[in-house]
Amino acid sequence: MLTAYIREAMKRARYEILPDGEGYFGRIEALPGVWANTETLEACRDELQEVLEEWITVGLKKGHPIPAIESVNLDVSEVA
Repeated sequence: MLTAYIREAMKRARYEILPDGEGYFGRIEALPGVWANTETLEACRDELQEVLEEWITVGLKKGHPIPAIESVNLDVSEVA
């Protein structure tokens, strides 16, 4: 489930070439705070995925709601 969520989120990533050769900026608009800024597009993708993984981990640990992406939902419901 986690891998599917990350895969779907990364499909929605958008990248921009920054002016003056400053590198690349990537973000996933549906997930606030998930962004990366690096020198190459490949490094930007890698860093963005790492930021996404950390964002999910912290969000789940703190009980923050994690928005569903497509049909993938990470909300944990307590089972009695």
